[in-house]
Amino acid sequence: MYNLVEFHDCLQRAALILRDCQVRFSLTGGAAAIAYGDPRTTQDVDLVVDSIPLNARLPLFFDQARAQRFLFSEHTIREAVASGRQFQLIDVESTLKLDLYPRELVPDELSRVVEIAVAPGLFLPVASRPDLIISKLIWISKGSHKSRRDVKQVMQRVTDVERSQAYELAQQMNLRALLDEVLAEPDEIDA
Repeated sequence: MYNLVEFHDCLQRAALILRDCQVRFSLTGGAAAIAYGDPRTTQDVDLVVDSIPLNARLPLFFDQARAQRFLFSEHTIREAVASGRQFQLIDVESTLKLDLYPRELVPDELSRVVEIAVAPGLFLPVASRPDLIISKLIWISKGSHKSRRDVKQVMQRVTDVERSQAYELAQQMNLRALLDEVLAEPDEIDA
């Protein structure tokens, strides 16, 4: 398990790389759920990154990632960015794994990020709650059980406007029935 200082340091260095490369990004997945107040653990950090500027600045990205003490494979990253597949950076200091996704699961999600404090003194762009809910629904449709819990937890913290946006996005992406199903499930403690 990683402590808060290790998470903070790793995320700060990763953000510095992406900002220096002028690549839009957002925290998503379990780390985003934690940032929104869900008391859970995670073994990695998921980031959505804008593939177009990343692809244009890969040499700088590689130089910056090396300077910030991350392990990676240039060949794997080049192929992943070209095909929109996930790739990883491993923090040499903590061995924390960053999963970077050079694609948006939810159309235009990078334009709706919210800058929030993810740790004391560390402000990062985080997927909006509606976008996080929809991305979790997509992962549920691929078999992720933990994402079911995340959807319920995040939905408990949404504003009325965010709830409406989540339902609208779910409808647009043919995920409304799955959202209703997940929200109707009993809580784990009640089951």
